[in-house]
Amino acid sequence: MKVLVTGADGQLGYDVVKKLNELNIEHIGVDKEDFDLTNEKETKGFILSYKPDIIVHCAAYTDVDQAELERELCYKVNVEGTRYVAEAAKELEAKMLYISTDYVFDGQGEEPFEVTDKPDPINYYGETKYQGEQKVQKLLEKYFIVRTSWVFGEKGDNFVKTMLKLGRERDEISVVADQCGSPTYTGDLAELIVEMIRTDKYGIYHATNEGFCSWYEFAKKIFKAADMDVEVNPVSSDRFETKAKRPKNSRLSKNKLIENDLNLLADYQNALECFMEVNLSG
Repeated sequence: MKVLVTGADGQLGYDVVKKLNELNIEHIGVDKEDFDLTNEKETKGFILSYKPDIIVHCAAYTDVDQAELERELCYKVNVEGTRYVAEAAKELEAKMLYISTDYVFDGQGEEPFEVTDKPDPINYYGETKYQGEQKVQKLLEKYFIVRTSWVFGEKGDNFVKTMLKLGRERDEISVVADQCGSPTYTGDLAELIVEMIRTDKYGIYHATNEGFCSWYEFAKKIFKAADMDVEVNPVSSDRFETKAKRPKNSRLSKNKLIENDLNLLADYQNALECFMEVNLSG
């Protein structure tokens, strides 16, 4: 088995590469320095020369607010770039795993979204990720689409790191309390991804850590885990103006994982403890 991981410098790609290393699985992790995802010749040329059996496509344009302003670039990366990767996978008869997002849904209601629910993207970033899904489904038979949410990990910026930084600077902060979902630790998600690509259980999956909370509740858990005395005030999302609309409901159902005998991720509070052990040690 020979694996190519795109976006290896990003939060999730970094941990996928780390997990492949641990298991001594032959692989290469690539990022912008290796090829430009918006350049068809570069992208296909690199992939076809490496000849992977499996491509884990983590690379994406992920700045949700900036995507509203840089629509052309966001589309080129998330839709056209994904098409180039999928076409290369098709030529090689390789498996492909594509990382997607809860933002492909409208964020309404309170029930967890099932993989069979009809997407209705809430913002432009979500629209491009959904179009990326469609490219993969149209071109390939051997594909996994993994939708996730609220990702945090050792590499890069995320909500947990932002809260820890603010907690060191302030005694009191306000956090949105009317958006609910599941935090997802990239270390846990990477483990599932590596498990999944070694199977032929193709299709669309939702994968997050277990348990639901609001951003406000998550912030309180973060400060408790870090033993920081910070007062957290719950506020409405209307208090924070953003260029891109955010979902009130980011809950995702993991029934597809259960149906296919794939491992569920740990409870998000356990995942947070693991993250803290790594991130705060020393």
